[in-house]
Amino acid sequence: MRPLILLHGWPHTWQVWSLVIPLLTGRRQVIAPDLRGGDAAAGAADILRLLDERGIESADVAAIDAGVPIAFLLGTGHPGRVRRLTLMEGTLPGLPGGFAQPPWWFGFHAVPGLAETVVEGHEGEYLDFFLSGVPRDIRDAFVRAHTGRDALRRSFGFYRDDGAAIRAAGRLTVPTLALGGSVVGDLLHQQLKPVADDLTGEIIEGSGHLIPLDRPDAVAERLLLR
Repeated sequence: MRPLILLHGWPHTWQVWSLVIPLLTGRRQVIAPDLRGGDAAAGAADILRLLDERGIESADVAAIDAGVPIAFLLGTGHPGRVRRLTLMEGTLPGLPGGFAQPPWWFGFHAVPGLAETVVEGHEGEYLDFFLSGVPRDIRDAFVRAHTGRDALRRSFGFYRDDGAAIRAAGRLTVPTLALGGSVVGDLLHQQLKPVADDLTGEIIEGSGHLIPLDRPDAVAERLLLR
């Protein structure tokens, strides 16, 4: 079966894909790692090592939110290892476009030491602001993974990436599907247009930001298309 790597965003764990994975059973070799946080280049290097350790020559890669820059760098830097990209509800720091005015937490999370100092001890209350409507067991898994100063520091590292690696990445040549929900919408598709050779964009109706939880059927369908 064809390997498929699923990359979560913030403040998630692999469980953001937990409603999609059963729909792929028997049709894809699914690998859904927990990301360690930090800049996108380090994350891409981690996934490349994962492929090497498992003896996987090439894989499909899907990513959401903060996982999108990691997947983008995999696709631009190692096109022979990535068969197809599916990127959803994320933006790419370093490329034109994106949010005209980023949400307030982007700046808050980007200041080294600040967010973890404020949030530590109140992780559940803080993350609930971002996790409205998430099933309780999945929400609890997210909170556990983001509890404590070290875990918070690593996760806020997604927001402390200055985008230099993405600016220097060059063109994206692998087939790429950009999926939007009701938060990021078409922004990622528009960001990718100037740098992607084989790009399709689509808005998933009836979905908020967390498309894999809101519309797992639609996500699975598109991951199995080609």
